[in-house]
Amino acid sequence: MKKIFFCGFLIFFLNLLIFSQSKKVYYAEIDGEIDLGMAPYVSRVVNEANEENVDAIIFKINTFGGRVDAATQIKDAILSSKAVTIAFINNRAISAGALIALSCAKIAMVPGSSIGAATVVDESGQKVGEKYQSYMRSEMRSTAEKNGRRTDIAQGMVDERIVVEGLVDSTQLITLTTEEALKYKIADTVVTNIDELFAAFNLKGSEVITLKSNWAEEVVKFLNNPIVSTILIMIGFFGLMAEIKTPGWGLPGTAGIIALILFFGSSYILELASIVEILLFAIGIILLLVEIFVIPGFGIAGISGIILILASLFLSLTGGLPFFDFDIIGGAIIQLSIALAGAFILILLAAKFLPKSTMFNKLVLAEEERADKGFVSYPSAKELIGTEGIALTDLRPAGSAEINSQRYDVVADWQYIERGKKIKVIRVEGIKVVVTQIS
Repeated sequence: MKKIFFCGFLIFFLNLLIFSQSKKVYYAEIDGEIDLGMAPYVSRVVNEANEENVDAIIFKINTFGGRVDAATQIKDAILSSKAVTIAFINNRAISAGALIALSCAKIAMVPGSSIGAATVVDESGQKVGEKYQSYMRSEMRSTAEKNGRRTDIAQGMVDERIVVEGLVDSTQLITLTTEEALKYKIADTVVTNIDELFAAFNLKGSEVITLKSNWAEEVVKFLNNPIVSTILIMIGFFGLMAEIKTPGWGLPGTAGIIALILFFGSSYILELASIVEILLFAIGIILLLVEIFVIPGFGIAGISGIILILASLFLSLTGGLPFFDFDIIGGAIIQLSIALAGAFILILLAAKFLPKSTMFNKLVLAEEERADKGFVSYPSAKELIGTEGIALTDLRPAGSAEINSQRYDVVADWQYIERGKKIKVIRVEGIKVVVTQIS
C-alpha cells in the first residue's frame, strides 16, 4: 500500500514538474503594409512578453514593406525583447519587412519565400537620395550586427553598389530566396509549417498564446488614416473659425476642440506628435481664446494662435521633422491644404444655408422688432423737450437732473454744467436726454 501511494505521489510530482517547465510562446502577425498603426501592436506584444517572462515570440511576417519610421519603431521594440524573437517569413519580407525580420534573433523561412530589397523609395517607386539610403544602410547594418548576421548582405539589400561575391555584382540590390538566405546565414532554418518551426527551435509542446491587435489599437490606426485625420483637422479648423466669427463659445468650437484632441491623441500614441507639438497646439488655443473672450477684434494674439496651431498640426503629420521622407512632408502639406479648404467651404455653406434651416429658426428669433409695430427698447422721453429743470450733479457732460419733479439721466450739450444750475431739455435722441444751461 505504501509503495502504491509512493509511486502515485512520484508520478504526480513528475507530471507537476513537467507541467511547470512547459514553455510559453507568444504568436503575432506582421501582415500587409507596415504603417504606424502596427507599431503600438508590436510594442504591446513585446512588453507583455517581457512582463510574463515568456520563452519566445514568433512573428509571422508577410509584407512588401511600408513606412520606414514605422519599421524602425517595430525594430526597436523587437530588439528590446527579453524573450527569443523568431521571424517566421511566410512568402516575403521585403523592404521595411526585411529590417523587421533582421531584428529578430532567429529567422525561419518557408520554401519559396524572399527577403531583401530594402532601398528607400518615394511613393512613385523612385529611389531617393544618398542621405536617406545612408540612414537605411546603417539601420540594416547595425540590426544585422546585433544578431550576428552578415552586415555586407544587409547593406546590399539597400545599396546595389555593395558587391557580395557569388551573389550579386555592383548593379543589383540583394533579394534572397529561402535557399540563398539559408546558404548565406541570413536565415537559420527552412520550415514548411508552424509545427516544423516549433520543432526546429525546441518549442514543441509549448503553450501558445496568439495576440491580435485590440480595439484601442484599431481605433488609433483608424484615426491616423490620412482621410480620417484630414477630416478631423477640417472639423477642428471649421470649429475654430466659427468661434472667431461669432461671439462667445458654442457647439462648433467644442466639436473642433474634440476633433483636434482625437487627432493629437492618436498622433501622440503613434509617436508622431511629441509633448512639444501638443504644447504648441495648447498655446495656440489659449491665444485664440484670449482673442475671442478678452481682446476686442482680431489681431496679434489670434494670428499667433493660428500660426502655432498650423505648426503643431504640420509637425504632428510629419512626425517632427523627418529627414528621410519628402513624401511625408508633401502629404502633410496636401492634408493641411485640403483641411483648410474644406473648413472654408463649410463656413460658407453654414453662412448661406444655416439661417434658412428649421433648426436655426427654432434657436434664433426670426421676426424683426420694429418701432412702427409698437416694439420699443426704452420708453420715449420726447415729451420732455422744452421743459426746464435743475442739475442734481455736475454734468461732465453726463449726469443727473430733476425735471418735472422726476430724476433723469441727462447729457450736457458740448458744455460743462455745474450742480444746481438751471437746465433745459433741447432734444431727445433715443434714450439720451440732451440739455443745455439756461440763465
